[in-house]
Amino acid sequence: MLVPTESAIRASFVNTTQGEAKRLAVPNDLEFRPWDDLDFLGWRDPSAPQRAYLVTEADHGLVGVALRVAPQQTGRVRRSMCSLCLTTHTGDGVSLMTARKAGADGRQGNSVGAYICSDLACSLYLRGKKHAGPRVYETLTVAEKIERTRSHLTAFLRKITE
Repeated sequence: MLVPTESAIRASFVNTTQGEAKRLAVPNDLEFRPWDDLDFLGWRDPSAPQRAYLVTEADHGLVGVALRVAPQQTGRVRRSMCSLCLTTHTGDGVSLMTARKAGADGRQGNSVGAYICSDLACSLYLRGKKHAGPRVYETLTVAEKIERTRSHLTAFLRKITE
């Protein structure tokens, strides 16, 4: 992924108003991110943990979506799988994240959701740069896993923008 500017990130959001995009917390460490290993930029708002953001490159430029993180259920240990990268986590490593749909559907309150790595580090898990515990053995190459994740991400974004 190419290093986006803060203004490009803010302009990329498809499911927020311009005012919301202007006010959202963009990471201040953009120049230090491992861009060669990222398929998308994902982050949680440090001042509002229930907010998360995801920005990726698409055919027509950057596409960004604002996400709401569902509260975690406590009390039992569970194992969950990210619907984007298929990484399995225990505990709170996967969260249900919902995105308001773009356009008129979003203004009517419609949303879509997916179970996604809570730290939005799917790209790093795929490449073995970050570990979530025991991995499910797969015969796919890293390149095939990356392509699968990008495909899942594209499908999720399509649900938001249609």
